[in-house]
Amino acid sequence: MAQVQRLPEWLKIRLPRPDTIQEVQQMMRAARLHTVCESARCPNLPECWSKKTATFMILGDTCTRACGFCAIKVGKPLTVDEEEPRNVARVAKELGLKHVVVTSVARDDLADEGSGQFARTIEALHEELPKAIVEVLVPDFKGKRWCVKNVIDAGPEIFNHNVETVPRLHTIVRPQAKYERSLRVLEMAKELNPKVYTKSGIMLGLGETQEEVVGVLKDLRSIGVDCVTIGQYLRPTMRHLPVSEFVHPRVFKEYAQIGEEMGFAFVASAPFVRSSYNAIDFSRKVMAERLQALES
Repeated sequence: MAQVQRLPEWLKIRLPRPDTIQEVQQMMRAARLHTVCESARCPNLPECWSKKTATFMILGDTCTRACGFCAIKVGKPLTVDEEEPRNVARVAKELGLKHVVVTSVARDDLADEGSGQFARTIEALHEELPKAIVEVLVPDFKGKRWCVKNVIDAGPEIFNHNVETVPRLHTIVRPQAKYERSLRVLEMAKELNPKVYTKSGIMLGLGETQEEVVGVLKDLRSIGVDCVTIGQYLRPTMRHLPVSEFVHPRVFKEYAQIGEEMGFAFVASAPFVRSSYNAIDFSRKVMAERLQALES
């Protein structure tokens, strides 16, 4: 029988009132939308939803890949919903979002890997919310350049793709992905549009060493990645990979300093940091630079 690990004090959170959480949930269900907050069992859901923010998950709630860390269900994917891009844009407007994050399950069953639905959603969001920052957190599209181009051509302000872990642990953590392919996807995005902000993230607590983490940061910076997120891996269920270590907050601060010294425009590094957690902090920089460009 697997033993339940006791969380350290710095990983305990106080839950907010449920009123707003229920309101966001009802809006999502009414529009037949999914969120990665629910599907991936994100620990920040109560805080984010109480602030009326959420990360939209397009292309259904069923993934074609089985990663060792992820709680999203695996199986036969849902049919692509043609109304989904408009529904995402409508709900984002109702929530009053200034920074909209859109992710998806992996769709290895689709010829375009789901990139077309990303493009349509970005376009719908820009039409409905012309002043909003649109951030996409995409799968690796099997490294297909034309799929990355589909997304970039739609004009997202931020292109995010997570490497998730260090190269040595990839076969365990992401058995159907490749570290080098993920780097190439991020590099392609910059090649296709040097002005797009690129972003990536890594989880700690899976057995990586400090040297390996610093190595990943160096790899990301070498291909021009602008923003990096570093957070603690938390086991979503007993079926998933166990936590090797609960990394102390001071270590996250050390990685933040290392990243800043490497030249990243923005580094978010703390136990509860996730790809889109407090994404508005980074988008303020994007908004400021966009405003400056419009005025010049």
